Amino acid sequence: MTTTTKAAAPASTPGADPGRRAGPPQARPDPLGGSLAVTSERGADITDWRPEDNAFWEATGKKIAYRNLWISVPSLLCGFAVWGMWGIITVQMLNLGFPFSQAELFSLTAIAGLAGATMRIPASFLIRLAGGRNTIFLTTAMLLAPALGTGIVLQHPEWPLWSFQLMALWCGVGGGNFASSMSNISTFFPKRLQGTALGLNAGLGNFGVTSMQIVIPLVMTVGLFGAFGGEPMTLTKDSGWIFGKIAAGTPTWIQNAGFAWVLSLVPLAACCWFGMNNLKTVSPNTGGAISAFLKIIWLYTLSFVPAGIGLYLYLPAPSGLGVLNMWLAMPLIIGGTLLVMKLTAFGTMGENLAAQFKIFRNKHTWAMTLLYIVTFGSFIGFSMALPLSIKVIFGVSHVPDAAGVMQHVLSNPNAPPALTYAWIGPFVGALIRPVGGWIADKLGGSIVTQVISVVMVAASVAVGYVMMLAYRSATPEQYFLVFMLLFVLLFAASGIGNGSTFRSIGVIFDRQQAGPVLGWTSAIAAYGAFIAPVVIGAQIKAATPENAMYGFAVFYAECLVLNWWFYLRSGAYVKNP
Repeated sequence: MTTTTKAAAPASTPGADPGRRAGPPQARPDPLGGSLAVTSERGADITDWRPEDNAFWEATGKKIAYRNLWISVPSLLCGFAVWGMWGIITVQMLNLGFPFSQAELFSLTAIAGLAGATMRIPASFLIRLAGGRNTIFLTTAMLLAPALGTGIVLQHPEWPLWSFQLMALWCGVGGGNFASSMSNISTFFPKRLQGTALGLNAGLGNFGVTSMQIVIPLVMTVGLFGAFGGEPMTLTKDSGWIFGKIAAGTPTWIQNAGFAWVLSLVPLAACCWFGMNNLKTVSPNTGGAISAFLKIIWLYTLSFVPAGIGLYLYLPAPSGLGVLNMWLAMPLIIGGTLLVMKLTAFGTMGENLAAQFKIFRNKHTWAMTLLYIVTFGSFIGFSMALPLSIKVIFGVSHVPDAAGVMQHVLSNPNAPPALTYAWIGPFVGALIRPVGGWIADKLGGSIVTQVISVVMVAASVAVGYVMMLAYRSATPEQYFLVFMLLFVLLFAASGIGNGSTFRSIGVIFDRQQAGPVLGWTSAIAAYGAFIAPVVIGAQIKAATPENAMYGFAVFYAECLVLNWWFYLRSGAYVKNP
């Protein structure tokens, strides 16, 4: 709704933009140069924002908030798709005969996961520093680079491993988008709707994982871009998609896994720029758009430094030194990222960061971080690890050799196609996430978190046992149905719990701190995308995949006790927020 010829409504008029002054429309400067016609709300800085005022909310705030939400969702969806696509790409690389080991392919998925989690640390603070509209526009547009880069390297299986690892690292930009997106949407809605709004943004945005797992196998089957898209390769092993098996010998355009996202990212970036808002009550010192963009690029660039150093120390030769294990590399990267941000921030950016770093003095920040790992960390970790796990565990007949030693190399002719089934769990988890937020708004967040934690403990133990049986069987496909049902249960529980933790954070923290806390907790939880592929991959290599799931069950049980102590016991710090 654009107003260009008649007087603007006063701020008190229902439907008017609270950030505009009454009077005739005037051209206002475009931060990128030139001028823009005055609009009713679109693309404007909003200086008056009172979502807890019911009259303001019903007359003005609701329409603006939901418009920003519905633009945020598809942008976040594409971010998840670009971030998570290496979980599918690696399966197809194996099917196409790329010259990399299973461990090296798991490392690509893990690198993308780690990079996305690390990107979320600076992204947690971007909304206050740069504004919501500016941040979501630029971070959506930035996804074009890793999407195109991934399409290019996938056309060259002869290229060295490090070139693929670099693209996986770059795709982490998509993972970072979640922290800024959630922080932004939390500022638009009143506390009573935090669980529902954040559940919708995260749940529908997380459909990027499912969309990617469905879309990528599909676009690989056609020459989507003709001569511009490059030549196909030929499957050396059976593959699959949502409708079943794709036979070996089929032409496959694996490069479309990256190129296809360009078709949605360009119009989405335009929608972000022309349809979203900066809330000046939350982001008072953003400066112009160029200034805001430079802050975003600066902080994102800084976060690549500790991520790159940590990975170099963690990855084995020839890509790295291999002197650190995962549990040392992650704290080094997290601490290094925070330190670099603190030491290199200057002027008002430094002052704003110092104010937001106060969240680390609050014990609830740390409690909610652990609880968020249970929910979102499990969701994204299992999403990353599941496709290749299905391929490795059920795609092979596990038989003993003449000496009685189990061998895991004989192809299983009855193997379920990984790409046909891997999307189901993330789909269920994303679909049910808004429901979790809605239930938590009605019953309280922590009681819902407690119930799903019990479910996840039991389901993790059960799926570990099934994995053990399958990895010791010549016919592992007989266990696949139970395996998938248990994993779907895990995804559903993590999705419901994700919505309940959103609700708890929105209630526990004030409006100034809730956004950074949401961003921070999502950043640390996103390391699940690194942990799960590494842990499951290592345990598969050790022939004990069940130990990975048993370890996750122990962690869930510990967090169950933590949730009770902080939020459910008599005398809890905050009762069932």
